Amino acid sequence: MKGILGRKVGMTQVFTKDGKLVPVTVVEVEPNTVMQVKTVETDGYNAIQLGVVDKKEKNASKCSVGHAKKAGTTPKRFLKEIRNVDGSYEAGQTLSADIFEAGEIVDITGTSKGKGFAGVIKRHNQNRGPMGHGSHYHRRPGSMGTMLPKRVLKGKKLPGHMGNEVVTIQNLQIVEVNTLDNYILVSGNVPGAKNSLVLIKSAVKNNGRKKDIDLITYEEETVVDQVTEEVNTIESEAIENAEVAEPVVEQE
Repeated sequence: MKGILGRKVGMTQVFTKDGKLVPVTVVEVEPNTVMQVKTVETDGYNAIQLGVVDKKEKNASKCSVGHAKKAGTTPKRFLKEIRNVDGSYEAGQTLSADIFEAGEIVDITGTSKGKGFAGVIKRHNQNRGPMGHGSHYHRRPGSMGTMLPKRVLKGKKLPGHMGNEVVTIQNLQIVEVNTLDNYILVSGNVPGAKNSLVLIKSAVKNNGRKKDIDLITYEEETVVDQVTEEVNTIESEAIENAEVAEPVVEQE
């Protein structure tokens, strides 16, 4: 198990060499710092605590400042714990996007968009009642339960706050990992709004399999490349002309 914290930037699309269009989500991966390493001997289980986004000490509590100093870093705004990690880690170690490779299958966890207060039709996808012919049941929740308990049973689908929940989408494929610009392209959609924090972890139901994907790469031609190409063309033409020209014989 391995993981890293990132920030959802938005969605775009890439093309494969087979001509397929793949919708992808861009996840910006800032350097993650290992704030704490937990072991079975000290804490009863194996885990690491990751921190991302620096926070000023004047805005942090004393305990968070002391916790960060043990790792030799500054206080972090977001902390996340990952259990049963593979490999060895040290406090203060920095993780980047290169811990994952293109083709790996991952699970991504984020907080879904909040929709505010919503009724049962929008929130739970229920059907409405007749809108005419004397019907008094239109968009209401329906029966509250049987007569015997004389109360509403737990788990009854009712109107309320929609969204703003922790959601995990499983078995998403990593399409591209760019360590130069610190981003990861993930196939499909990722829960959460733009600029929201997401957690990328190894897939639980993956069993270590990978999928190969060949993307079309584009290279931007610069002014230097154009000048170099023109110089090479002129030189090649001059060489061809010199070979074609007949030698001049001097007359005595």
